[in-house]
Amino acid sequence: MRICLITPEPGHPLLAGAAELLRGAGHRVETLDPGAAGGAGEPGEVPAPRGSGPGPADVYLLKARTPRALGLARELERRGAPVVNSAAATALCQDRTAMAELALRAGLPFAGTRTHGSLAAWAASAGARQELDAGPVVVKSRHSRRDDLVARVDGPARLRELAAAWPQEPVVVQDFAPNSGWDHKLWAIGDRVFAALRRSELAPGDRGPAQPLDPAGLPAGWERLVRRVGEVFALDVYGVDVIDAGDGSPFIVDVNAFPGIRGQAAAPRALADLALARAGRGS
Repeated sequence: MRICLITPEPGHPLLAGAAELLRGAGHRVETLDPGAAGGAGEPGEVPAPRGSGPGPADVYLLKARTPRALGLARELERRGAPVVNSAAATALCQDRTAMAELALRAGLPFAGTRTHGSLAAWAASAGARQELDAGPVVVKSRHSRRDDLVARVDGPARLRELAAAWPQEPVVVQDFAPNSGWDHKLWAIGDRVFAALRRSELAPGDRGPAQPLDPAGLPAGWERLVRRVGEVFALDVYGVDVIDAGDGSPFIVDVNAFPGIRGQAAAPRALADLALARAGRGS
């Protein structure tokens, strides 16, 4: 089989580990850097992966979220190539408004989400004052990306501070759910579920590394919830950030397409197995 990694970072531990296993089993693993793709040639042209053979690969693993990477994945899909995750599913997870709408329509325990065109405009509105009077809120960039805005807002002073720093940022606003300050990081690769605990990015202080958990020790129904998220969002490799809302009740705060899944020794094997299964199944 020929497996192609769409990524600028083929040395990422998850990808590198899966690639080593695949090569050890006699399969060919190639890399396509979407940041270097399309610099020349006609629009829609798919560049040759590094170390490529003739014709398309048997499966493409999309671990990149830039517009160029998504455009490349869409073109590969148009040509009939299987891409994990699909461009559409990856793009949906970058739009927190669309994510919340889909999750709530499906009955998932997801935070109610209000969308505003700019943080400065919302901060200046009477609605913002009313929301803060009701309790803390979480303000996030509408479009998920590296170093985006995710912050707890407890009062007008903090809101003014954020609005001055991010005035034109489209944002979503969610009610703050009281919790222990720890996120459950739940990941799925195909039918395998992995778990860890990590300090919430809303908690004070350094988050530190994730602490691996045995999925068998999760509260009842949490593994089933993770798999349901994959079905709803049409994802094969994904992460679900969950907080315990009390008495083991899960509350989803984020869904990520193809996260890093670091510190999970069995994750590269699960990814290698998934790649071969999707390559064998075709598009």
